Order: sequence, then structure tokens, then C-alpha cells
Amino acid sequence: MWQAGPVTTQTQSANPGLTAAQVAERIDRGQRNDLPPRSGRSTADIVRANVFTRINAILAVLLVLVLATGSWINGAFGLLIIANSAIGIIQELRAKRTLDSLAVVGEARPRIRREGVAAEHPRDEIVLDDLIEVGPGDQIVVDGAVLEAEYLEVDESLLTGESDPEDKAPGDPVMSGSFVVAGTGTYRATKVGSESYAAQLTAEAAKFTLVRSELSQGINSILKVITWVLIPVGLATIVVQLTQAGTDWRRAVLAMAGALVPMVPEGLILLTSVAFALGVVRLGRRNCLVQELPAIEGLARVDVVCADKTGTLTENGMTFGELRPVGGTGADEVRGVLGQLAAADARPNASMQAIAVAVPAPEQPWPVLAKAPFTSAKKWSGATFVGPDGGPVNWVIGAPDVLARHGTAEALQAEQLAAGGLRVLLVGTAERPVDDPEAPGAVTGAALVVLNQRIRPDAADTLAYFAGQGVQLKVISGDNAAAVGAVTRSLGVVSGTAVDARTLPADAAAFAVAVAGTDVFGRVTPHQKRAMVAALQSQGHTVAMTGDGVNDVLALKDADLGVAMGSGSSATRAVAKIVLLDDKFATLPHVVAEGRRVIGNIERVANLFLTKTIYSALLALLVVLWRVPFPYLPIHITITGWFTIGIPAFLLSLAPTNDRARPGFVRRVLRLGIPAGFIVATATFVTYLLVLPPAGWDAVALRQATTATLACMIIASTWVLAVVARPYQWWKVGLVVVSLLAYLLIFSWPFTRSLFLLDTGNSAAMATGVTMGLIGAALIEAAWWLRGRIFGEPLVFWQRAGVS
Repeated sequence: MWQAGPVTTQTQSANPGLTAAQVAERIDRGQRNDLPPRSGRSTADIVRANVFTRINAILAVLLVLVLATGSWINGAFGLLIIANSAIGIIQELRAKRTLDSLAVVGEARPRIRREGVAAEHPRDEIVLDDLIEVGPGDQIVVDGAVLEAEYLEVDESLLTGESDPEDKAPGDPVMSGSFVVAGTGTYRATKVGSESYAAQLTAEAAKFTLVRSELSQGINSILKVITWVLIPVGLATIVVQLTQAGTDWRRAVLAMAGALVPMVPEGLILLTSVAFALGVVRLGRRNCLVQELPAIEGLARVDVVCADKTGTLTENGMTFGELRPVGGTGADEVRGVLGQLAAADARPNASMQAIAVAVPAPEQPWPVLAKAPFTSAKKWSGATFVGPDGGPVNWVIGAPDVLARHGTAEALQAEQLAAGGLRVLLVGTAERPVDDPEAPGAVTGAALVVLNQRIRPDAADTLAYFAGQGVQLKVISGDNAAAVGAVTRSLGVVSGTAVDARTLPADAAAFAVAVAGTDVFGRVTPHQKRAMVAALQSQGHTVAMTGDGVNDVLALKDADLGVAMGSGSSATRAVAKIVLLDDKFATLPHVVAEGRRVIGNIERVANLFLTKTIYSALLALLVVLWRVPFPYLPIHITITGWFTIGIPAFLLSLAPTNDRARPGFVRRVLRLGIPAGFIVATATFVTYLLVLPPAGWDAVALRQATTATLACMIIASTWVLAVVARPYQWWKVGLVVVSLLAYLLIFSWPFTRSLFLLDTGNSAAMATGVTMGLIGAALIEAAWWLRGRIFGEPLVFWQRAGVS
């Protein structure tokens, strides 16, 4: 990847660009590249989305009805409206601030030429008619027309699907969303702001939503079913409670609210959004920019990581190692040629930068007749000069296995050096001018250039983590296969022989088989990288791709999860879903762990809320069919939710987990939620029928029956929590124990009994409630065991200390 030198440079061009006055005039006319918020939503949007929700509306209506009865304590569930809104707003604003601040660091800074001076500017400072300079790896950030071009090639495959880069000449249009693969040029901005394609990409790619994913689809499906159940059961409950003979309207309204409030899954959406928002914030602390929120879900599902070698397993920069002349050419002569090649390259890649540092700059640059910029597809670059003797000479530099004839001394020597993990280039004279369509033709080698690359010190541990987590690693590099294999073997994780991608079969099916059976590839072209990602996806894998160079852009875009390095080209950062701003490959395990934490714990939380909704709806339906007073008041439902769902769900949503997310979210949640909900509802209603006085429903007897029934429901519901919390760690056991102790305190302390309208005076009824609760807990345990046996899910009770 080309690294910018000075931020500001003087340009000797006939096109100096806009003046300061012209820029100010265009800003006044609104012709500036104003972009949508980086996080996709304004503060007002976030507040509105968290306050004006369907769930808050339902709870608000019920709250007004309850408060009309004069029973303020039964309106305690109204605090959920404030809590839901406040927590959601706070966490989303934290995530928004994190996204906005990191996006400023990670976004492309185009070089804008004004008054003859080229300088880097933020994208939103571009105005109409600005001149923007580009080179290899640069993203086209606004639509425009080419003004100057020097062997400029632009890849538009992300927009048009056309696989080959397009040669661009002055006058040709360029579209935002494309990127430069070779050459240099300047284009004039013709569309800025909302008119350019880049603005549409920004609005869609950075939007802070759950968009389409298995998780969001699953939750929406659950909510739709709940809505359809809630409407008829709710209406029937209202009718039955209001038509109870001799029942005061206040008691009827409170009973109705007590039946309807627990049916509303008020915390499911909240904790889902909070979990995602916390994921963004946590990753932000590690200098990891999440450009698309669903990327967090993708993190949890990744089972194959495709990693480029350069810039990922090895550090970004290279250093000049040694020069080995071949064919009788003198070392000083070759150094002079290397200096001429470096001087002729206006935007050198990392290899040429390392050479330019080591060899002296020429006192008198040779005139250049033609140039061939480096591309990952052809693996070489060069120039046709007017040589010292006045005649043309074609010098090229590139991959020895591409330029040298097979079996020659320089080819064999280069292969031996590459097998030691070194990057080796061949410099020599070409038979044809470098701009000839058949170039380079036969190449006469002059010297081998050896470059040193440092393996990242954290690479081995990172690869070992993925291996331990059952995540396959595929190293796919454009470098020599022997060199790539040497690097991966030195890391001690990836085994097997490196395969030269040029030998892979052309047939799609055979290609997919070869990709699946091999871990290390060299000499991979950009389009082969893309094809490898597609082949793995076709076999059912969830693929993450890491890279930093322009040759990685297509694969990053197509992967389920594209991860770019912060120092990578602007094009790779633009298409990636996650950017590692500090270039630390060791951040990836934390990234994957965060995704697994978010998705795994949302599934746990969904189990709790779905179970609550099912047993609440069933209990209300049974009350309707038996035409008896609803056993609970709203305050009873409120305290039940405190320690069986609310607080435990929040704590469980923060816990780490190593389990890779699997498809079938809805099925797994229903496998526990439906039987557990049926058991809790049945045990609770049977208890109610057993303790309900046969003749007359005086207030004291009804309160004692309510208390015994509530004890049954709390015991059974707490055991649902105990099942969902598995596998246990000490803090999870403590969570269940504290929940039970909290309810023991509420039921035994006179103050809380009075406050929450409880009466434990009927010891026989309480014994019945406790017994039925324990029976319900036993049946829930049996249901969990049967689910594991029938569906092959692991029955793990305890998790080793230190494993999270």
C-alpha cells in the first residue's frame, strides 16, 4: 500500500485547482460534500426511537388506567417506561459518540489540489469542481471526471460487476465507490453531497440499525407471534375481569393490568439494543471501528478467517536486505537502475519504498518513455527509459517466478530465498517496451533484491486462539507460495504445503474443493481471493476476511465480515465492516469474543422473556376459561420480574461466552421457552385453584391465595433462570441464590409484605404454593434434560474456572 509522505505538496501542474475565493463561493451556494451522520442517526432520532415505541405505548395506557384506581404502588411497572427509554438512549448515544470519533480517524482523507498546492482534507470539505489527486489504493470519494491520468487504472467491479480494471484517460468519468489499482491521476468533482454515490454508501453502510440478520428476523418473528396472542387474550381478560360478579371496578382494572403487563416483552428489545451498543463501545476502546452494526452478529458466527500475509501476519513496512547480482551485472550498476526506477514511480508501493530508502537517488534521472505501474494481477512494474547511450532500455522489477524463465539460475536461487520467508524481487531488462500489450516478454535478470519482513509478535498467539476456538484459518497472499508457507510454518499453527494459486483448477466445483482442502495459498490474484471467499460461503461457512491492500478490496467486500487494517488503503477501509485502527492483529480474538458475547447472551435473555410471555398469556387464558378473578395485581408482576428476569437478564447480557453462534436462533429459544412457559403457567394455575377459597372471595382470603400462587410462580420462574444461566460459574450460582434470598426477604419481612400487598398468614396455602413451585422446577429441569437428549444440545452444568 502506498503511504503518503508530506501532507501538503506543491504541484507543478497546468491545473492549479480552485482558489480560496472560489471555494468559499461554492460553500455559500451549498455545493459542499456534506455527508450523513457517520453513525447514521442523529441524537433526536435516537431519543425519538427509544421513547415512542409500541411497548412504551402499551405500558403507558395501562399505567394511566392503574393510576386512575388510586393505587400508586401498582403503577410501579410504569418505571419500566423511563428505564427502557433512558437506558436505550444512553447506550445508543455512547455508541454514536464512539462511532463518530473513530470514523474521523479511520475515514479516507483525499488529497485536494487548491491554488497549486495538494493537501489532505476530510471528505466533507470537498466542494464542486475541486481537483482530487489519486494513486494506488485510493478510493474515489465523489463522482467526477478525469483531468490528468498517468497509466491510471480504476476498479469499478463493486459498482458494475466488471472484473477487469478500467483504463482512465482525461475526460473519462469516475464513480465514487470505485478505487484506483494502478497509476496516478487527478479528477474534477462533478457531484458532491447527496448527489454522489458515496453519500448513499455512507448512509447505508454506517447506519446504526439491526438491519436484516437472523437475529433481528428471529426477534421480529417472536414479537409478531406475541402480538397476535396478546390481542385476543388481552381482550378476553378485560371482558372477564370487568364482568366478575361483585367485583369492584378498581379491582377489575388492576387484575386486567396484572394480566396484560407481563405479556409485554418490555426488556427484550431494550437488552438487545443495549448489548449491541455496548459491543460497539467495548470494541471502540480497543481502537476497533464497527462500521456496520450487524458486523457484531457476524463476529459471533465466523468459522473461517481468511488472512492476507502482508500487513496482517507480518508488520506493514519492509526493509532492504541485500542485493544479489546475477548474470554478470555489477552491483553498482543495479543500484543505479533501482534508483532510476524509484525516481520514476510517483506513488511507490511498500517494496519500492524500501528500495528507495536504501539506494541513492539519481543525480540525473533518465527520461521516461513509458511506465507500467505495479498491479497485484501482473506482479511487476517497470519503465522504458532513454538510457545512458541514448537508446531505449526496458527495466522491470517484480516477482521472480513471473519474470524469470522456469529452471534458470536466478529462478532457483529466488525460490530458495523465498523458502526462508524472505520477499524476493527480480530486476532485469525486458524484451518489450513496458507499455506493449505483450510486455514484458523475455526478461534478462540483473539481480535479486531481498527484502526483510517482520512477523507480528502477536501473530502466533492470535492464530493459536482461532485454532483453539474451532475457527479455520486460510492464509491467502499474493506473495510467492514458498515464502508464505515459510512464514505460516514459523508461526507453528497452520500446517500443510503452500499452494501456488496459479495451479488451481478453473472449474468452479473443483476450485471450491481445492480451497476447502488447503490452508495456505500464494500468488493469489485479487479476483481469486474473491472467488475463494465465495467458494467457502457456498459450503456453508461464515467467512471473515482481513487485509490492508487494494488487492484485498473485492474479497473484503464479499466476505461475511470484512476486517481492514487502519493503515491500509482508503479503499479497503471503506468497504470493510470493521477497521482495526491501530493495526493490531491481536485485537481480532477480542473482536470475535465480543460478537459471541453479544449474540450468545441475547439468546439467553430471549429465553427468559419468551418464557415469561408464554406463561403470562397461558395463565390469563386459563383465568378466562375458568372465569375466576386474576390472581395477581400489577405490583406482584413487577416484583416477580425484578429477580427472575430484569436484573438477571441484564447481568447475563454482559457475561463473556466462547460459544460460536449457530443458525436456528428461534428454534432453540422456542425449545425451552414453550415447555418452560407451559410448566410455569400450569403449576401456577393449579396452585391457584387449590388455594382459592371454595365459597366467597373475601379480600383477605384472596390476598392469601394470591401470595401462595405468587410463591409457586417465583420458584418455578427462578428455576428457568437457573437453567438459562448454565453452564455455571461461581457468579451465576450467586445470581440464582441472591434472587431466591431476595424473594425470601420480601415474603418474610413485614414491611415488604405490607408494601407489596402480600399475606403469608395461611400456612397451608403457602405450603401448597412452595410444593407446586418445586414440582414446577423439577419439571423444568426434566424439560431441559429432554431437550438436550432430543436435539443433541450439550448438557453442561459447570464451566471451568478461568474459562469465559
